[in-house]
Amino acid sequence: MSSAFVQAAVILLREGLEAMLVIAALAGYLTKVGAGHRIKALYGGALVAVAASFVAAWLFAVLNSGDHSDVLEGFIILLAAALMLYVSGWLMVKQDPRGWQDYLAHKADQALSQDTVWAVGALAFFAVFREGAETVLFINALAKTEGGWSAGLFAGLAAAAVALAVLFYFINLIARKLPLRPLFIITSAFLFAMAIKFIGEAVQEFQEQAIITVTDVSGSAFLTAIGLNPTLEALSIQLLVILFALATYSVVQRNNRLMREDRAAARPAE
Repeated sequence: MSSAFVQAAVILLREGLEAMLVIAALAGYLTKVGAGHRIKALYGGALVAVAASFVAAWLFAVLNSGDHSDVLEGFIILLAAALMLYVSGWLMVKQDPRGWQDYLAHKADQALSQDTVWAVGALAFFAVFREGAETVLFINALAKTEGGWSAGLFAGLAAAAVALAVLFYFINLIARKLPLRPLFIITSAFLFAMAIKFIGEAVQEFQEQAIITVTDVSGSAFLTAIGLNPTLEALSIQLLVILFALATYSVVQRNNRLMREDRAAARPAE
């Protein structure tokens, strides 16, 4: 089983699963508040988003055709890594089930307050299209780092699509009972690890154009075997990104804790 197969399958599964969780959770919420008649608009918006994602993939392929450019590839991979880091952080922040439910309820209430099926459809569209657009960028970056659109990559996408079709049926049955917190933590960690790997690949693209210097480190054979860029420059940048991510997460957690303490202190006064 090739690396491209596994990574492509996991990317599509992760993005598709998150989108399905959002749609299933929103459908359950709409039913709960007596707006079940708007679920069709919810599914309609999701289907339009899927179609739009394919169009975005085609446009990206057309606009990105032409001569090979290491610099362009480097920036594309960096953009994909930045999105992965953002989504990874978002998932980690939303790992609290109460916070996740509040987030969904807030989004659904915004759509319902407009008293139109178009608001619900638009909500589903943007929720799913965001995942679709990210998937297009991630898969394209993966293809570049793996040496092209190989049979293993396409097989991974096909396998993930079949798995998503099966999961969609079960998610609709047990959406309210899914253990969201472990799921969010695991997928967040996976995305973070892939983002760090992509950063190393982007640095390599710039090194090939002599934009960034190359300083080999000991144990380069092992680092290469696990898919890392075995240079001091790449490892240093990756370490800085990891430290920045940890610091940012600590600050967010501290701010959330202070906000909870402020709310708890304000209740007795009320």
